[in-house]
Parts: sequence; C-alpha cells; structure tokens
Amino acid sequence: MANLNKVMLLGNLTRDPELRHTPKGSAVADLGIAVNRKVQDGNGGWKDETTFVDVTVWGASAENAQKYLTKGRGVFIEGRLQMDVWDDKATGQKRSKLKVVADNLQFLPDGKGGSRSPNEGGYTETHDGGSRQGGSAGPMDDYQEEDDIPF
Repeated sequence: MANLNKVMLLGNLTRDPELRHTPKGSAVADLGIAVNRKVQDGNGGWKDETTFVDVTVWGASAENAQKYLTKGRGVFIEGRLQMDVWDDKATGQKRSKLKVVADNLQFLPDGKGGSRSPNEGGYTETHDGGSRQGGSAGPMDDYQEEDDIPF
C-alpha cells in the first residue's frame, strides 16, 4: 500500500520565529501559525475557526525565517507531519505532540504597504536552503524566450 505524508498550510505567524542551533551547528527554527477557516455559526452568519499549528524549519530556511519573519506575517508552508514523543520530566508521563516539519516555506507579503524583505512578490525557502522568487514556477533560467511569436 502506498503512503503519503504531505501538508500544505497558509496562515499567519502567532509569534516571532525562535532560532537555535543543534550541537553539530545546524540551524532550526520553531514557528507557530494560525490557520483560519469560515464556518456557519448556526444563526445564518459566519465565524472563523482557528487551528494553531507548530512548525519546525531547518537550515538556511530557519535562519531566513528568523531574520525576516515576525508575528502576524503570512506564510505558506509545505511539509510533512511528525509525531514527537518524550517523557515529561516533572510527572514522568509519556507526552506526544503532532507538528509539521517544513520542506518549503514561502514568505507572503505583509499587507501593510510598508517595505518588505526579499519577498516583495513572495519568497520561497526550500528545505535544502535554496530559494526562488514568485509563484510555483522553477528558476527563470529554465525558460527560453521565443523571438518569433506567432500572434
């Protein structure tokens, strides 16, 4: 049987990214995001239902998230679910938490009209530290412009 562990989230940061480094020097950042969806309230109106998600980002993406992102900023995250399990030091009980490990992190415009970081039109950080501007297309050097346009 095939397996798939893929998550795509679009939301706003609930706190500033928290950057730390592993003993071997790898950068890792923890983000919290809020994702809203509209649901009917039973009185013919609509209300927001908010889900809070913890996200872990690694490498250059973690460093850039800490450098450029702040609480309230919009982000698009592609990643995978991961279950963390540990023993609570205070009670000795087993604890667990489901979180997202980001493979790609796209910074979204802040919507305030002010100056922005390198993501004027959106900026994507990939899990391997690479980056690309704009939407879902690949690098611009993959495209060839035709001189003879047929219209």
